[in-house]
Amino acid sequence: MNKHINTTKKIKNLLIEWGATEVNVTDNSHLHVGHEGAKSGGGHFAVVVKSVEFEGLSRIKSHRLVYQQLNELFADGSIHALEVEAVTV
Repeated sequence: MNKHINTTKKIKNLLIEWGATEVNVTDNSHLHVGHEGAKSGGGHFAVVVKSVEFEGLSRIKSHRLVYQQLNELFADGSIHALEVEAVTV
């Protein structure tokens, strides 16, 4: 069983609650076994997030918005690394 299944669900729920219209989360933690950052137990994830909030924003600003919504999961160590694809609706 995927040890990060709860984090995957939390990521999706937090982004949907924020207002994303579509969220795809992929747990890539298995690709980072042995990586220094993986030792803490935090997962490596990739997300594709669709939201009108990204309209007119640079890629960096869009990514920052996503990171802000998931701040609690970074703070508690659930997420070690996050790859973001922000898509405008």
